[in-house]
Amino acid sequence: MFLGTLLQRNRGFVRAAVELHQAGLIPANSYVLDLDAIEANTAGLCRRAHELHLTAYAMTKQIGRAPAALDAIAAGGADGFVTVDMACARPIVRSGHGVGHLGHLVQVPRGEAAEAAGFAPGYWTVFSRNKANEAAAAARSHGRSQPLLVRVFDDGDEFYAGHEGGIALSDLPAMISHIASLDGATFAGLTTFPALLYDESSQSARITPNMRTLGRAADIARRHRACPEQLQLNAPGTTSTDVLPLLAEAGATQVEPGHGLSGTTPLHAIRELPELPAVLYLSEIAHMHQGVPLCFGGGLYIDPVFGDYRVRAVVAGDPSEISTQPVPVDMPSPAAIDYYAKLVPESPRTFKEGSTVIFGFRVQAFVTRAFVTCVAGVAGGQPRVVGVWNGFGDPVQFGKPA
Repeated sequence: MFLGTLLQRNRGFVRAAVELHQAGLIPANSYVLDLDAIEANTAGLCRRAHELHLTAYAMTKQIGRAPAALDAIAAGGADGFVTVDMACARPIVRSGHGVGHLGHLVQVPRGEAAEAAGFAPGYWTVFSRNKANEAAAAARSHGRSQPLLVRVFDDGDEFYAGHEGGIALSDLPAMISHIASLDGATFAGLTTFPALLYDESSQSARITPNMRTLGRAADIARRHRACPEQLQLNAPGTTSTDVLPLLAEAGATQVEPGHGLSGTTPLHAIRELPELPAVLYLSEIAHMHQGVPLCFGGGLYIDPVFGDYRVRAVVAGDPSEISTQPVPVDMPSPAAIDYYAKLVPESPRTFKEGSTVIFGFRVQAFVTRAFVTCVAGVAGGQPRVVGVWNGFGDPVQFGKPA
């Protein structure tokens, strides 16, 4: 879905990826990141967020937790990082960056609460009294008081399947009172997910019922004696520069760009937004079977925000071939292990083992076994590989003896 945008708006990045892969510097099965574009995207988005008095926490699960990528995002002005889970928090802290928000999409497991409190997150979201108790006790053991956000919901709210959770709007006053009674925690604000969703019929981002629930929850919270003067309203989902005014107008105080930092929100696929596409998936032709080329997999999980569509890839033995017609790909079933994907050429063409295969789709590095390869210098015409990491932010000694 993003291949055309990549070729149109960041062609130098595609060319650099092919060149560096063919030079043996990028492994197959890599999410390749353009650090220059990521830093510039972050800078533009955060500048606009700050103009609107919004705090911007970066979500990095999509592109992995490579320290070089975290550094580029921090250099771009992000106010901190939101972590999808504890496996995300650890490499962020290990790389010397602050956790702005923890526990929202994935609650902190009981046995990891003390470790989480040691990260001193700016905000910690809880879905229940029990989770508030755990967070408060963990923070107290570290000699601090933890600001808590409460996720709220009401009838008619929209959830991705398996993402449900939070406090019913009718139970919110009692939940705020409970947090106020805890030693080691304070009530800081409210959150929901998703606050925005892509609407295919209008090809635009729309405010969800959840965001309206968040507004009603804010009205309830402001009538409570324990409400802070600066009530935080955390509103993640489909965040890019283009939608920040919409979120600010709806009352948000915190936003959490993820795909926006790599120029791969749904809106980026259909219109030209300020952010450049800054990520691609790179493979190579592994072998031929009865004349059919197959490429390596491992990172062929495509975020299904658009539903089913025909995936295509550029196949290039050298950078000059990135102008060739993209080749349709038969992707492995989501129920299968993606060892390989099958290329299905629509016209006669000779393919060679080892040729670079470039995909453009919405990535989710943290649920795959792909590498994360960071490239700098694309904007200046001198691209170089900064490093190779796995999805947990651990360095990979690619091309060198272990």
